[in-house]
Amino acid sequence: MTSGKVAAQCGHATLACYKALTKKNLKLVQHWERTGQAKIALKANSEEQLMELEAIAKSLNICARSIRDAGHTQVESGTRTVLAIGPAPVELVNQVTGKLRLF
Repeated sequence: MTSGKVAAQCGHATLACYKALTKKNLKLVQHWERTGQAKIALKANSEEQLMELEAIAKSLNICARSIRDAGHTQVESGTRTVLAIGPAPVELVNQVTGKLRLF
């Protein structure tokens, strides 16, 4: 994917987590908003790894949303392109993403 496509997909994922947590844990969202709205882009090796990370995050009760592309431009329809995790306490997020490299 081009950098613009990656940026758009990350925006979709961030909004998906934000919308979900606004309904489930507004206090966590408000804390995230007050403390700078941290976002860190990391690189996964495969779509399978994205699914594994999503499952781990959800098992730790962390909001996680993967984005499936519509397939109109650069990737096949249904391809998982990105995964948003959180907001959540750093210690919990690191349990899921601690071994990934920066994008």
